[in-house]
Amino acid sequence: MPSPLADAQNLLTELIARYAPRVDYLMIRLEESEGTDILLRGDKVETLSEGISIGGQVRACYKGGWGLSSFNQLETISERIEEAVLAARIVGDEETRLAEVEPVQDSCFVPLSGTDPRLISLATKKVLCDRYSNILKSVDSRITTTSVRYSDSAQRIILASSEGTLIEQAWVDMEMRFAATARNGDTVQTGRETTGSRKAYEDLTSLDEQVTGAAQRAIAALSLPPVKGNIYTVVIDPILSGLFVHEAFGHLSEADMAYENPDLLEAMSLGRRFGPEELQIFDGAAPAGHRGSYFYDDEGTPATTTQLIEDGILVGRLHSRETAGKLDETATGNARCLNYHYAPIVRMTNTWIEPGKTPVANLFTGIKEGVYARNWLGGMTNGEMFTFSAGEAWMIRNGQIAEPVRDVTLSGNVFQTLADIEAIGDDFYWDESGGCGKGGQNGLPVGCGGPSLRIRDVVVGGEAV
Repeated sequence: MPSPLADAQNLLTELIARYAPRVDYLMIRLEESEGTDILLRGDKVETLSEGISIGGQVRACYKGGWGLSSFNQLETISERIEEAVLAARIVGDEETRLAEVEPVQDSCFVPLSGTDPRLISLATKKVLCDRYSNILKSVDSRITTTSVRYSDSAQRIILASSEGTLIEQAWVDMEMRFAATARNGDTVQTGRETTGSRKAYEDLTSLDEQVTGAAQRAIAALSLPPVKGNIYTVVIDPILSGLFVHEAFGHLSEADMAYENPDLLEAMSLGRRFGPEELQIFDGAAPAGHRGSYFYDDEGTPATTTQLIEDGILVGRLHSRETAGKLDETATGNARCLNYHYAPIVRMTNTWIEPGKTPVANLFTGIKEGVYARNWLGGMTNGEMFTFSAGEAWMIRNGQIAEPVRDVTLSGNVFQTLADIEAIGDDFYWDESGGCGKGGQNGLPVGCGGPSLRIRDVVVGGEAV
């Protein structure tokens, strides 16, 4: 059966030619997606669905003003273009400044290395979720609440612009999330695991050990003493490093945050030292095989790898064509939208810290009293301030990992924390569990990575005593 978008390219070319003379820039994005969503909470099936969505958006720019119109009926596309053009002409009163990008004509598909989830029945996916749910519940009678979520999405995008870009690209994304909450009297603890893939359905079918580990951590934490709040030297594992570089630093590197905020733009001045000479931080969709990987962003800019920090110094930031134009910098291919309902905004892709040279065992050397934190439960950021909850943690005593503790939160200022990095481990791990939120567009697939880090003067477990 032919795709509803099969003949769309000729139509878009014709429409662009008709309406482009009325604005400075015009782009049409068509999207065809299909996916599955399953949510089991305890013994209850809360969601069990498959769906297909077809729609599009029109973006027009005139004298710096933008018009956006989205639609899910292709036969109304001319009216939607008229709306976007009219809106742009009403609000535009400055200058359209978009960074130069070479027009591209291309057709590309992110390859799968295994089974496409669209070939797996809904019933089979439900059986997989049931299996993981039963594992969570069977670990211990003190597990009181469990949840298992499965989702997959296959998207096909066609982009056409007034500059001559015409791109078709497609990908498949999959994710599973698990949680188990344990209770003993008034003590409640939760263990979580999340994983994702853009490679193969098989990546989600052998997670028994991870699922069991989530429930076991919740049970083990019931009998652990809470950490004593204080300022400690902390060693964090690669998963927490990836979370930290994404949440605490990565969002500040998104240029729309900076050019709209003069104070932040000053704080994120290129050339400023942020950390030790060993510190290297990157973001990019060009590395293949990760959840934030693609060939072109949602403005048709080719995927790149952008170095954000080089030898501890800020050397780059993430851009759409508009932010790059306004700051007289180069577009980096970071304009992304969750789906056709939203305009592309500056978003991270895969963000990582390069491994260092310190053997992981040596990160603990010389720490009289500190904390070793692994995995994550949750977290929040507010500008340059952050707070993350560790999935599990131990005290460090006299350079050795000692007794486990619970309720460990790590808080601080991202700029000061980067400066307080004392050593960077020689290990590395890619975490494909990310679903990023910004501007109401939540759950955008991203990748995070990093090595273990040793950081001094971290506030742990609340107020210092």
